[in-house]
Amino acid sequence: MSAAPSRLGTVGEAIAQAIDAIRGNKVRAALTILGIAVGVLVVVVISAAVRGINQSVAKEFESTGPTTFFISRYPITFESCDDNADETCTWRNNPPIRMNEVDALRRLGDAEAVGVRLDWSASAKLRDRTLKSVSIEGYSADWARISAPEMKDGRAFTEQEVRSGATVAVINHVMAERLYGDGDPFAKEFTLNGMPFRVIGVYQDNSSFLSGADRPKAVVPITAAVRYLNAQTDWIGVAVKPRETVSRDEMVDQVNATLRAVRGLRPRQNADFAIITQDQLFDVYNKVFGMFFLVMIALSAVGLLVGGVGVVAIMTISVTERTREIGVRKALGATRGTILWQFLAEAITLTGIGALIGLAIGWVIALIVRNTTPVPAEIPPLAVLAAIGSSVITGIGFGIVPASRAAKLDPVEALRYE
Repeated sequence: MSAAPSRLGTVGEAIAQAIDAIRGNKVRAALTILGIAVGVLVVVVISAAVRGINQSVAKEFESTGPTTFFISRYPITFESCDDNADETCTWRNNPPIRMNEVDALRRLGDAEAVGVRLDWSASAKLRDRTLKSVSIEGYSADWARISAPEMKDGRAFTEQEVRSGATVAVINHVMAERLYGDGDPFAKEFTLNGMPFRVIGVYQDNSSFLSGADRPKAVVPITAAVRYLNAQTDWIGVAVKPRETVSRDEMVDQVNATLRAVRGLRPRQNADFAIITQDQLFDVYNKVFGMFFLVMIALSAVGLLVGGVGVVAIMTISVTERTREIGVRKALGATRGTILWQFLAEAITLTGIGALIGLAIGWVIALIVRNTTPVPAEIPPLAVLAAIGSSVITGIGFGIVPASRAAKLDPVEALRYE
């Protein structure tokens, strides 16, 4: 029963002595705490950001359905192209996707929806209010079937409106607020690049990491974007959603065969288009963010190394200054283990203070990111455990040398030390 209170007293004494050491060596202690705090801060902030981005990306893909895949002019690649690009990067010569090819895909009976998207930008104006750069998304009428918008008011445009190139628009809540303020935008007109468009709907744009921060957006029929806003069709993308009874891989095979047939490609010729599944997008995402993890580890290691050097310095000074005290304690019966534990506890306390500061600042930064960006940053519990664990390991790893020196001091020589 007496061992536990004794150990608790030792811990409390070690913490008090560590605080005294900080006060007596403020510059060295500040360097130590700063190094540990930076290392922990990097771990916490990047972990919170990555967790938020993961949730955001997963939500973005979930909105289109797990079997939906995409057709693009170019593949997603990290391949570098040299001067002989025609040989090393043949995909650079891929022709644009044309509407007749989209029509061929729509005739596939197993396709529930085949949507076309074209990204553009334009200036919007309503009386004396002007938005210089509005994100324009030209869609086919399958837009709402593939990625259903969260409509606040009105409706999406119809197939007939797409065919006729009707100048109608569905705007997001950000654009509605900036152009119309507290007024009702429904059925009201505004201009895009000087061309009148009528608002037929307003949707809640839940911004994500992929879609970007809150910014004004207008969704218009793709035919209207091409006809009145001079949008270029060389960069259209296609999304294909299979019927529920058809697997994604079966639909991919059908789309691949159809496009090859329309383009007259022979069996031995490489495809001059790219079919991109959500699995491939996640693979690319993981590769990119794998680099962030490497950077995180490197920066954290540097911060912890700086803090560790500070631990060695300040603990060595502490051992030197308290040599006579160590001699007295040993003369009164203190064992090597007791002395070793005392100085290790001081080192861990020192790094622990840095960890707590890093955690506190990281939590504040994560909160700011969550409230000011589309990234729902959130500190995962494992990041907290990793931060605390790394600070403890740093305290033990770098404090063991001066602590061992203190434990091995000869009590007679220690008592004679001046």
